[in-house]
Amino acid sequence: MAERRRETGHTGRASGTRGTQETHEIRAAQETGEAPPDEDEDETARAWRDLVDTARRTVADGLVVGTSGNVSVRVGDTVLVTPSGVPYDRLTPDDVTGVALDGRQVLGTLVPTSELPMHLAVYRTTDARAVVHTHAVHATAVSTLVSELPLIHYMAGALGGPVRVAPYATYGTEELAAHMLTALDGRSGCLLRNHGTLTHGATLDQAYDRTAQLEWMCRLWLTASSVPGLTPSLLSPEQLAQASERLRGYGQHGGARGTGR
Repeated sequence: MAERRRETGHTGRASGTRGTQETHEIRAAQETGEAPPDEDEDETARAWRDLVDTARRTVADGLVVGTSGNVSVRVGDTVLVTPSGVPYDRLTPDDVTGVALDGRQVLGTLVPTSELPMHLAVYRTTDARAVVHTHAVHATAVSTLVSELPLIHYMAGALGGPVRVAPYATYGTEELAAHMLTALDGRSGCLLRNHGTLTHGATLDQAYDRTAQLEWMCRLWLTASSVPGLTPSLLSPEQLAQASERLRGYGQHGGARGTGR
């Protein structure tokens, strides 16, 4: 694992005058909803905390194993990313890792995720504020079978339409990033052949929810397709278009989260 000591301390959180024990107690209270947010915590620190929480959620929900996925969030012109090869449960506020849009590291000393080219490609070409990449089992299985996820459910509309599969390329390469961008055209999520998923959104919650929906649709199609002698019914493009139109108006305006119905 990469050396994790700090020389100058890009801490991602204002140190203040609180003792370590008190700081931990306040953080614990915030996470359980028993205390208001720390007013001394800056935007970067909050974004890093949320990023780490999302990364840990991908493991807890079975979307990745170990450190096989990665998460990023954009704060201004800085992209905070999970570091390469570090278990998410070991990440602390002092481990904040950030790069500029040209890939230069501007925060921290841990090496950024090897999939940085994909994340930066999304931020350079879309208005996304968060990206989630996973190796979800069912989605990865589907990526080996088809070039586009069959229209098994109308929630494909929440991702912009039929979910495409990007051709295979070695992980961490510009070639993979280019294939991904083509598959993402007009979409907020895609599959990566023999690799996994990538989704983006306006928030970490939205990007994560889109990943979860994509994995669920892949599992649904695989399940329906496995029944001997039967072929699952699929939606027509017209039916998907009608559902997509309804999805645009769904939710609590101004405060909607996620992609669920």
